[in-house]
Amino acid sequence: MTAATPFLMFTGRAEEALTFYAATVPGSRIDAIGRYGPDEPGREGSVRFAEATVAGLRVFAIDSPAIHAFDFTPSFSLMLDCADRAEFDRLVETLGEGGGMLMPPGDYGFSTRYAWLNDRFGVSWQVRLA
Repeated sequence: MTAATPFLMFTGRAEEALTFYAATVPGSRIDAIGRYGPDEPGREGSVRFAEATVAGLRVFAIDSPAIHAFDFTPSFSLMLDCADRAEFDRLVETLGEGGGMLMPPGDYGFSTRYAWLNDRFGVSWQVRLA
């Protein structure tokens, strides 16, 4: 069967980001990390390939050894549905720390509480009260 899996390319902060997501988002964990060795193209010890679960979703990540002329874009985001207001507020505050707010928390008509933000790693999140 063909499967689609989000793939996050970092440039040196993959493990830090995945550790942050595992600690912050319920239903998240790091499942596996492979690291670059001494004779490989990436910085030794950085993430060659990682598999994680973020809110139950399988996600892949790497630390790219190449520096590219692009980074993450908000046009692709991870959406989190929160069970209650306390979870919504905690996730928006924690994920948004050191990042940037694209749409501040509010009632936009399609959800009683919604926010769109970039985290400190550049990954975009939409958080809504289900």
